[in-house]
Amino acid sequence: MRGRIIGAVLAGSSALAACLPVTDARRLDPIVQDLEIAAPRGTVVLEETVDQMLVGDRLMDARQPELALRAYYRAASMQGLTPDILTAIGAANLKLGRIGQAERQFRQALRLDPVHVPALNNLGVALMEQGAFGEARRQFEAAFAHDSGQSDAIRENLRRAIARMENVIYSDENNQKSTNLIRRSEGVYTLLGEP
Repeated sequence: MRGRIIGAVLAGSSALAACLPVTDARRLDPIVQDLEIAAPRGTVVLEETVDQMLVGDRLMDARQPELALRAYYRAASMQGLTPDILTAIGAANLKLGRIGQAERQFRQALRLDPVHVPALNNLGVALMEQGAFGEARRQFEAAFAHDSGQSDAIRENLRRAIARMENVIYSDENNQKSTNLIRRSEGVYTLLGEP
């Protein structure tokens, strides 16, 4: 009798599992679709199990700022607007050319944590893009001081801001290069010339 009850319970749970909807990969976000490739067929991939900040960082490295921005927004919906997430969102917006919006996000991150080194550095980058070299220099100096001078990227950004303020004449080749926001360790971005 006991064996029949256990068998009926197991059969019932199998029938119930068969009735549950399985997420269709075509309806999933493209980022999650990429992750499904590694999952066995029929496995449900839940977005909450994926570190969206890591996904966003990898998409930024792959020069996909629009998709990175979506991943950062998902991270914000799960973790709240932390200084790290605001800085990442701002970096993606800056890469998309939304300089004013990025600046506001960096400043919002600094209101939450006034010594957040990546936000200080990235605010300097946004200000450099707008031609506010003096304020950019102050942001880079603050980032450099709070980082104890350990980041070469911040040092290079500070050097460029000082050079722009002092009207250093660049060669024609350097004047034609555009600036690019590149991902560095621990959320620090730097201005680098693109060929």
